Amino acid sequence: MALASRILSRSRQLYAGQIILQPENAVPVRFFAKEAAPPALKGDALGVLRKEKITIDPDDPAAVAQYAKVMKTVREKADLFSESQRIQYTIQTRTQGIPDARSYLLTLKEIRIKRGLTDDLGAESMMMDALEKVEKEIKKPLLRSDKKGMSLLMAEFDKINKKLGIKREDLPKYEEQLELKIAKAQLEELKKDALEAMETQKKREEFKDEEMVGVKSLDIRNFI
Repeated sequence: MALASRILSRSRQLYAGQIILQPENAVPVRFFAKEAAPPALKGDALGVLRKEKITIDPDDPAAVAQYAKVMKTVREKADLFSESQRIQYTIQTRTQGIPDARSYLLTLKEIRIKRGLTDDLGAESMMMDALEKVEKEIKKPLLRSDKKGMSLLMAEFDKINKKLGIKREDLPKYEEQLELKIAKAQLEELKKDALEAMETQKKREEFKDEEMVGVKSLDIRNFI
């Protein structure tokens, strides 16, 4: 039961793994004015976990894709936000009222670090360089209320997007890639927790002579 509890607990968590956090203008995600408290998984949502097979193999793209699909269905049934939506909500609430562009970008960086996210493309340093360029041009700190100055910054950000190959029309693809990265990270955590649980169980007298099964052979449906 300890193993079942830990695996199911991890299955219910929808947190960020190692993903790329881009600025709002680069990879915008849906805007939500209010976030509801996440409801407990029950009814149809829990039924999805009982029905769909999850293979705990973060190194298998097919297993990662299946897990992402299952968890997307669970979120929809339980009326939960996706991680990209949660990130956007966090950015909005944390940056609301910040008057200057520099503090805004530094807050984005703080959010990224606190959530354990990675900036694999180096977008942060590029954005800061762009800000430095604009502030040097306007000869003062850039305020977010400065429409002309912000237009200059957005133009620089557009250049960064182009350099990184980021296109607004590819937003659905970016979000799909984001969810796959999250799914892989979640499966890695599930695998880690399952191994730890099985190691703990093996130390118990009644299980010490039993051979530990492979994590990939576990079927979470049997524990729900």
